[in-house]
Amino acid sequence: MLLLTLFFLALCISILTHPQTSLTYAALGLELWFQKMIPSLLPFMILSGVMVRMRLTEKVVFIAYPVIKPLYHVRRNVCYAMLMGFLCGFPMGARVVDDLYGRNMITRREAEYLLAFCNNIGPVYFCTFALPLLKRELVFPYLIGMYGIPLLYGMVLRYTLFRDLTPSQTQLPKAGSLVSCDRDKATPSLGERLLDEINDSIHASVQSMLLLGGYMILFNILNLLPEILLGRPLPLLSPLLEITGGLGLLQTSLPLYSLLALSFGGLSCIAQTYSCINNSDLSIGNYVLHKIILTGLNGLFYLCWFLLLPASFLQ
Repeated sequence: MLLLTLFFLALCISILTHPQTSLTYAALGLELWFQKMIPSLLPFMILSGVMVRMRLTEKVVFIAYPVIKPLYHVRRNVCYAMLMGFLCGFPMGARVVDDLYGRNMITRREAEYLLAFCNNIGPVYFCTFALPLLKRELVFPYLIGMYGIPLLYGMVLRYTLFRDLTPSQTQLPKAGSLVSCDRDKATPSLGERLLDEINDSIHASVQSMLLLGGYMILFNILNLLPEILLGRPLPLLSPLLEITGGLGLLQTSLPLYSLLALSFGGLSCIAQTYSCINNSDLSIGNYVLHKIILTGLNGLFYLCWFLLLPASFLQ
């Protein structure tokens, strides 16, 4: 506790004694949040929140479910969380899992299973920001490393650690009535209920986005301490604190390290995931353990690529 107190005291003193540098890092976090996170995440958060609240999730996966069920043997709501986690990207995976679990639409074991492999960097971010920044010409091998490895990992987990999951569409007890029992009013119409759920989803999504912005600013400011102590920022440390700002510092200097850091996500991503699940009994420690394992597996994939096809490695 003493070390933690000293750390935050040193950070506060650093901000006061180096206001311009701290302002630069804070502005970087705020800019990334405003330009990258809000446009790419907020619409999906709102729409997914409405679908979960209206219990439409089992219906919207009707196309993908016949493909996913034979491979993973999961229920439709689990399939929905998998799709949202992989297609929309971090931290939508954790957010959707928490929404479904909080409304008893998935079990605790299903939530733990999903968190183990479904909360990754989004493909739009990866293909339009990360790979161009790293100046990588190939795309498919990196997609295998970023998304193929987690998909295979999830399949292995399903038949080993999580083989006890029930694939049948059993009806779980509802967390609560959609209409408060203490209201002396008639059952709302579908339109009124939809407007209520949209309002609730927007409120919850905006609150979550504000938390994510705060984390991005905080973890970018942490770069201030090594810059003051060493006279320069530590490019290797920065992606482990906040991935987007860290990639900007590294640029093309260490592409393999950047790709592995993308797989891990960084401390900011872990903190943001915790902000999504902290009101539940889901373990952030288990989530971090699985992220470390996935990063190691990703490193093994790049090693195999180097050994088998050295001429195209990291092209």
